[in-house]
Amino acid sequence: METLTKIWLSSPHMGSNEQRFVEEAFRTNWIAPLGPNVSGFEKAIEDYLGNGVHVAALSSGTAAIHLGLKLLDVGPGDEVLCQSFTFSASANPITYLGAQPIFIDSELETWNMSPELLEMAILQRLEEGRKPKAILAVHLYGMPYKVDEIHAIGEKYDIPILEDSAEALGSTWGGQYCGTFGDIAILSFNGNKIITTSGGGALVSKDINKKEKAVFLATQARDNAPHYQHSEIGHNYRMSNVLAGIGRGQMEVLEERVEARRRNYSYYHQEFKDIAGLSFLPEPEGMFSNRWLSCVLFDSFAVREKVRIALLEENIESRPLWKPMHLQPVFEKNTAFVDGTSEALFDKGLCLPSGSNLSRIDLERTAQTLKKAIQ
Repeated sequence: METLTKIWLSSPHMGSNEQRFVEEAFRTNWIAPLGPNVSGFEKAIEDYLGNGVHVAALSSGTAAIHLGLKLLDVGPGDEVLCQSFTFSASANPITYLGAQPIFIDSELETWNMSPELLEMAILQRLEEGRKPKAILAVHLYGMPYKVDEIHAIGEKYDIPILEDSAEALGSTWGGQYCGTFGDIAILSFNGNKIITTSGGGALVSKDINKKEKAVFLATQARDNAPHYQHSEIGHNYRMSNVLAGIGRGQMEVLEERVEARRRNYSYYHQEFKDIAGLSFLPEPEGMFSNRWLSCVLFDSFAVREKVRIALLEENIESRPLWKPMHLQPVFEKNTAFVDGTSEALFDKGLCLPSGSNLSRIDLERTAQTLKKAIQ
């Protein structure tokens, strides 16, 4: 029996110039962690995002969150209010610092952090004499969180916001790019993201001092001395010049990748618009999503699983929506402010193949398999 060609959920998509930048790194022997590709990649991101941001290219988005929390002075015994409906990389770095994540459930308009539950959590913690040190909000699947409401709450209670834009490069709120709203923001260039450096991430801040401190900490916190001297604990988190070369080439095609992902979503939306018991997350007014992953909701867990298994049998990769952090075994004892929203989304939601390199045949095969499974 002939094996069907694999359709991936979100595979890397190379352009035409990545190899040129990488070959230049080899030709000039800039293989070390620093070099012109690193600074060039950082500048390309800064130019794209605008709003006076400064960028530090790092080894991963997780590393960026870790350093971002350190720059916000999060330490042992502190509490960080963290979106529950997200990937574990949002929450794990909180624990690296000896702090505790307190999980906040989502709202249905964006699937992101609920402003109401966020404020409820802050008030409750203040009543107990424990002011949270930071808020970690996520633009999930490329959909911006409610920037105005979340940031108004942060300002009201004087709590800084770390903006997790790992999935949202190219998305906007009110015409402004995600990654430019928080006191500190992070990006991810993992292999499944909208653009990739194979592995990698970035820390973004409008404060040049924060960028410089991030670079200092990311290069083992080496003091300015002729010998190796260290007054702080550092990390080996800087992006290599070779991987940054891939990133420079990827930045040249970022807009094309966003357009392709949005076309995928439009195709699915059109194909499934008449199917009862199937729905999508629309863009709220003023929001523009890169549609990193196209996600659908079914009316039950049973239907979702029927579709997921049918796709799997046709060698088509799909994935349930993120399992909320407050349901994860590793965090089950953590305090959480929840109302069942993210749990219901996890039970009924599915991410469909969404890569910018999907062919029309791939999309049609996915759509037909889903329809057949439901009907």
